[in-house]
Amino acid sequence: MKIALINENSQAAKNSIIHEALTSVVEPLGHEVHNYGMYTADDAAQVTYPMVGLLTGILLNSGAADFVVTGCGTGTGSMLAANAMPGVFCGLVIDPTDAFLFAQINDGNAIAMPYAKGFGWAAELNLQDCYRKLFEGESGVGYPRERAEIMAKNRGVLAELKSKTCHDMVTVLKNVDQDLLKAAIAGEKFADQFYANAKDDAISDYLRAL
Repeated sequence: MKIALINENSQAAKNSIIHEALTSVVEPLGHEVHNYGMYTADDAAQVTYPMVGLLTGILLNSGAADFVVTGCGTGTGSMLAANAMPGVFCGLVIDPTDAFLFAQINDGNAIAMPYAKGFGWAAELNLQDCYRKLFEGESGVGYPRERAEIMAKNRGVLAELKSKTCHDMVTVLKNVDQDLLKAAIAGEKFADQFYANAKDDAISDYLRAL
């Protein structure tokens, strides 16, 4: 699995802590981590939480990533922005129980975490425990197990509902503020990582044309 990490500007200084916690858990499981930044608070490309939503939509809909780990001060803004995109099912994860239940019940493709609120002593241990609960086992199994069938049905209903309420990603890219979009993909490593992994030519071609 290709896991993309995105930090918005208010929590950019914590990127290295988050990246280390994520890679220490998922790389031994055979997953790849692609760090899209921000890398420091002083990066030239400043990513706001609405841009996190755009990036999440681009990465997941293009196939450049299979899962996105993101967040902001509370996690809520990034979650809302990500869920505004087609094909994105993002949960708010604060502790390992959230991570476990999101993976088992909702089987989504993105999480948003709070990197300011409650981010204190041993915060990196909480991150590691959350990532273990997300990525160690099989997702979508259901909890409690006796409700697995109805949970899977409800995920399908939600996916169908979202497909009717959202445009496809190329249409989104064409209709959003183009300066906002350009800023969202201006990260120093975006082009190198994205175009090497994207599987959707229409999305790639539109972004290259910018």
